[in-house]
Amino acid sequence: MTIWILWAVLLGIIGWMGFNYLRLRQAAKIVDNGEFEDLIRQGQLVDLRDPADFHRKHILGARNIPSQQLKESVGALRKDKAVLLYENSRGQRVTNAALYLKKQGFKEIYILSYGLDSWNGKVKAS
Repeated sequence: MTIWILWAVLLGIIGWMGFNYLRLRQAAKIVDNGEFEDLIRQGQLVDLRDPADFHRKHILGARNIPSQQLKESVGALRKDKAVLLYENSRGQRVTNAALYLKKQGFKEIYILSYGLDSWNGKVKAS
């Protein structure tokens, strides 16, 4: 009996992860360092981390809009330009931000695969 409960829980977790992955894929495109760097020139680069992390180190040209302030700051972003999102690693903040921006009518949303932790392009560090 306990094994069936464990299997049900495991299948539920896998199903939930799959559902979230599919939702994210509909909202944004996850890109590698090279493609992300090419897109920076034509898009709006948004760092979703808190201000202290941003000031310590961020991708050159990024603006800091902490994920918890995105709803209040969405008016600062243009819907006619691509939005490029990143955080330290690809986690829940970037997923939630992409889904929210998609609901707000943004068409082109890109996420840096594995985030700043794997970024090998130009950065500004203090």
